[in-house]
Amino acid sequence: MEIKNIKDCFDLRLLRRIAPDKEKSKRSMEIARNRLQKAEKAMRLKIFEYVILESYMAMFHAARALLYRDGVQEKSHYAMYLYLKEKYADRIPSPVITLLDIHRTERHDAMYGLDYSPEQNDAKIAIEDAKEFLKAIRGGPLITSCTPRKAQPVSLRSMPG
Repeated sequence: MEIKNIKDCFDLRLLRRIAPDKEKSKRSMEIARNRLQKAEKAMRLKIFEYVILESYMAMFHAARALLYRDGVQEKSHYAMYLYLKEKYADRIPSPVITLLDIHRTERHDAMYGLDYSPEQNDAKIAIEDAKEFLKAIRGGPLITSCTPRKAQPVSLRSMPG
């Protein structure tokens, strides 16, 4: 079965309903920030493959924070991307949501690929994209409330640094 939308994800149990959990949501955002710091440290050490992995994991945990807040548990990275694409398209710009999928596949290449060797510019882009993604998610009330889907629209231009 081809996975086309979040209904497919729930049907295949790649996404599952759980009780909304504000504490897990907050903890996931803390982990996201910590992973971004690790990516920045790896950049200074010129360990570019690790930068790719940690930058994606920062994005993953930020996205997961939204799912926990909404009462959804992911069992697939791709399913989480589809969830954001369908449920948050009105509040997170589409190009920002797409960053999650781009770096999901890059992380896969970094972990499992036989010929992938990221360079400094790849690592720099990964960190910049992760920062933009985290900023979009933690900006405004997206993570401040445990009430599913009641957040206000997100504008990248109006968020605090």
